[in-house]
Amino acid sequence: ETVKLNQQAIQLYRQGKYSEAIPLAKRALAIREKVLGREHQDVATSMTNLAELYRVQGNYTKAKPLLLKALAIREKVLGKEHPDVATSLNNLAGLYWQLENYTKAEPLFLQALAIREKVLGKEHPDVANSQNNLAGFYFSQGNYIKAEPLFLQAVAIWEKVLGKEPPFMATSLNNLAELYRSQGNYIKAEPLIIRALAIREKVFGREHPDVATSLNNLAVLYEVQGYYGKAEPLYLRTLA
Repeated sequence: ETVKLNQQAIQLYRQGKYSEAIPLAKRALAIREKVLGREHQDVATSMTNLAELYRVQGNYTKAKPLLLKALAIREKVLGKEHPDVATSLNNLAGLYWQLENYTKAEPLFLQALAIREKVLGKEHPDVANSQNNLAGFYFSQGNYIKAEPLFLQAVAIWEKVLGKEPPFMATSLNNLAELYRSQGNYIKAEPLIIRALAIREKVFGREHPDVATSLNNLAVLYEVQGYYGKAEPLYLRTLA
């Protein structure tokens, strides 16, 4: 029954129907706690799923204790250097980041990255995910010196392991381009935005919202350089 409940909850989550998904996720958690006990790794997974639903609703008060419990269970059952522990650390760090508690978020991101590098190797996609998360964290605070090498490392790993067109890489390319744009380094920014746009058009089609985001980013880049003839058609396409 828990498998069916989780599948239904995931489907509702993908549809943005968070309020409808939460009762299903709570029920799945309750069943697993009753059948498996309160310190089983599947219970930790259910807690994490429920916490994510609360997080996307902005209900951080309910999300935080669930993530803390999930982390404690995984550390006890799996050991402190298991990849699932790194996932919990990363989730908790992301929550603290949203709460603007940067002093708590940063060491958790770093710990998650260290575990993944040690256990999975330095060229694993999950290591790239951790580097990307940490880069985004630094980037949001304007710490470009720390953010840039992490973005570059993450992209290099994804390119080597997954190829040059995983859709999520477009976000990192855009972030890296924005970093260069904010520094006035338009020569480095332009090819990254163009590449992100090409990935999104290929993966999502030419009328996806993420494609519009890339078009707008490229238009802004041209506008700040005074290339209004290049910027205008991109803005018009974004608007359309």
